[in-house]
Amino acid sequence: MRAALKLARKGLGRTSPNPAVGAVIARGGRIISSGWHRKAGLPHAEIEALSGAAGDLRGAVMYVTLEPCCHFGRTPPCTEALKRSGIRKVVIGALDPNPKVSGKGSTALKRAGIEVVSGVLEEECMAVNEAYRSFIQSRFPFVTLKLASSLDGRIGTSTGESRWITGPLARKRVHRLRSVNDAVMVGRRTVERDDPELTVRLAKGRDPIRVVLDSALLTPSTASVYKGVREGRARLIFFVASRAPLSRIKKARENGAEVVRVAASGKGVSVKGVLRELGKREITSVLVEGGGELASSLIRSGLIDKYVLFYGPVIIGGDGRPSVASLGVKGLAKAPRLERVTARAIDNGVVIEGYPAGKEG
Repeated sequence: MRAALKLARKGLGRTSPNPAVGAVIARGGRIISSGWHRKAGLPHAEIEALSGAAGDLRGAVMYVTLEPCCHFGRTPPCTEALKRSGIRKVVIGALDPNPKVSGKGSTALKRAGIEVVSGVLEEECMAVNEAYRSFIQSRFPFVTLKLASSLDGRIGTSTGESRWITGPLARKRVHRLRSVNDAVMVGRRTVERDDPELTVRLAKGRDPIRVVLDSALLTPSTASVYKGVREGRARLIFFVASRAPLSRIKKARENGAEVVRVAASGKGVSVKGVLRELGKREITSVLVEGGGELASSLIRSGLIDKYVLFYGPVIIGGDGRPSVASLGVKGLAKAPRLERVTARAIDNGVVIEGYPAGKEG
């Protein structure tokens, strides 16, 4: 199952809206074939593993990180292929949260006389697909908030200088995060101040969809987020309010960007409306990279699913730019808290990961 998990992780960021799944076939304690789901529309992990197996599979065991599907989608059901394969036993990491599959795939195999064991390394298998699981249940993307700040929570000096608060290993980790999320989201001010490309350069993987919240669509066509968009090599989505001028919308679309109108909220756009629209487009995971106002809006709205907080070994002081804008917290009892927290050293700093306390995973 650990070998299957390693394979499943290769699919992260590539299989949406499907889950990332790995499968291995073993006989006599030796792996004889393996596979992983590479992309939505391509064969599932089980089919990859079956196709790569040579000879008779009667008596072999398949280990798969997620329950095999039993319905027709973009591809035929994996349960039917398993029934024909001669596999005698299927060991499942976690049941599929999709109501079309959950428990039904296992039942279909059992009815065909195949022994089924489930719940092996269940927590690890569920963690691989935390974004998929959340999307299936809510139809909203799984939102990871990434913040990179000084030890005292500042993302830049009073003059705006921010490169580099964290070190090279932390930056590589951020690029890896981009590669495993469907989209990366920032506010207009981050585009204006930092002019980010929002691409994957320091890690292996594909570039995420770029999402910019820009209520009046003030982002210039010379901004780095447009890199590759005009040529069709990258996807850029602007979320704007109803007041955004039609002339700017037309120009952005001529330059290859998608422009979506959502309800306004204060001086910006409704972050809940943005996530709802992304969900409609089957974007299952979003990495939020900036800035402080966007982070604050998402936290206050209860829309963060996971935190990844990088702290560099530097202290900037109270006149620096805060990583999170005002939350209106009047007492500690009302302050957002994290649970299931892990921390590890990186670049003489630390990276902390955690989940909002009280929010179902």
